[in-house]
Amino acid sequence: MNSQTPLLEIRNLSRHFGAVKALQDCSMVVRPGEVVALAGDNGAGKTTMIKALSGVYPPTSGEILIEGKPVSFGSPQEARALGIETIYQDLALADNLTIGANIFLGREPMKKRFGFLPAIDRKKMADAARDTMAKLDFHVKRLDAPVSNFSGGQRQAVAIGRAVYWNAKILIMDEPTAALGVPEQRKVISLIKSLKTQGKGVIFISHNLQDIFAVSDRIVVLRRGVVAGERNIAETTHDEVVKLMIGG
Repeated sequence: MNSQTPLLEIRNLSRHFGAVKALQDCSMVVRPGEVVALAGDNGAGKTTMIKALSGVYPPTSGEILIEGKPVSFGSPQEARALGIETIYQDLALADNLTIGANIFLGREPMKKRFGFLPAIDRKKMADAARDTMAKLDFHVKRLDAPVSNFSGGQRQAVAIGRAVYWNAKILIMDEPTAALGVPEQRKVISLIKSLKTQGKGVIFISHNLQDIFAVSDRIVVLRRGVVAGERNIAETTHDEVVKLMIGG
C-alpha cells in the first residue's frame, strides 16, 4: 500500500431513517498515522456516522473503502474483521477481569493440559497484555489486577490496547476524554499520539475543542447531517470551527 492510499475513505455516504436524512452525501478520508476529528452539535450526525462505519447501520447510499477497496459490513464483527474498531465512551470492559482477559474477551486463547484437557492459556493472555501495553508506552505494574482497580485513563488504555492487539487499522474513539480529569485527559492524548506513530488512523469524536486541537491533524464538521466544512487544524481557529458547527 503506498502512503497516498487512504486507510479509510467515505464517499457520498447517506443514511436515512424513513424521511429523516441523518447523513446526506458525506465524504471524508483518513490516512495512515492521521487523526481526523469529527465535530458537530448534538443531532449533527456524528453518532450515525460512527454506526455506519462500525457496521451497526448499513448506509442508504454511498461507499466505504478500506485501503482503496470498497467494503460493506453487516455487523460490528465484520467491520472489526476488516480493521475498524470503535471505542465507545462506556469502553465495554469487564470490570472484574484482568487486562489480558479483557483483551481476549470472547476470543480466549486455549491450550491443552496434560495433552488433552482444554484450558485457558493465561500466560499467553498476560504476555499479550504486557506487550500491548508496552507498545502504547503504558506500563502497568499489576497485570493480575481487575480493571475495576484502574483509573479512567488506564481503562481507556486497556480498551485501546484491545483494539491494537486485534490489528485495528482504524480506531474510532467516541468522546475518549469526557469524564476524565486533566492529567488523565493528557494520558489519553499521548495514547492517541502513540497510535499515530504506529501508522494507525484515528477518528476522534469530541465536544472538547481543546482536545481536538491538541491531537488532530484535520477536523471535519458535521451540521444537520451534511459536512459543513473541513479544515487542517494548523490553519484554523476555535472560532472558525464553532461557526461551522452552528452555521454562522
